[in-house]
Amino acid sequence: MDIRIDDLKSPEVISLISEHLASMAPTAPPESRHALDLDGLRSPNITFWAVWDGSQLAGIGALKRLSREHGEIKSMRTAKRYLGQGVASRLLSHIVNEAKRNGYVRLSLETGSMEYFEPARKLYASFGFESCPPFEDYVGDPNSVFMTKYIG
Repeated sequence: MDIRIDDLKSPEVISLISEHLASMAPTAPPESRHALDLDGLRSPNITFWAVWDGSQLAGIGALKRLSREHGEIKSMRTAKRYLGQGVASRLLSHIVNEAKRNGYVRLSLETGSMEYFEPARKLYASFGFESCPPFEDYVGDPNSVFMTKYIG
């Protein structure tokens, strides 16, 4: 599998982002959905990666620069046909390593508190992310779990 920076223009990537956003609708009220749309992911303070298995898109993920030393993991998603094959772990490891290489000392994230998001929370915990208070512009929300990890 090949993890590479992506320009968010391929139909496969656009489709997976659309699926990601659509999956939020039945799991959380609108005010509790923090996934970014295409325009949000194209922001200059975000690096976006796609995981390719030959010509098949296996997953996506992004890193948002919050400050010189703090980043936020955004939009992690594995394509359905690749679930359970380690794509998310490989991508998360890549993002953590890229964050270290770029001088970050802390990574944070927001994910859902509902059962739907349990696999994501377990993945992040397995990488050493721990619960934390809301960061940046987030506010406390019973539908959100905030996690952080010091990497530097």
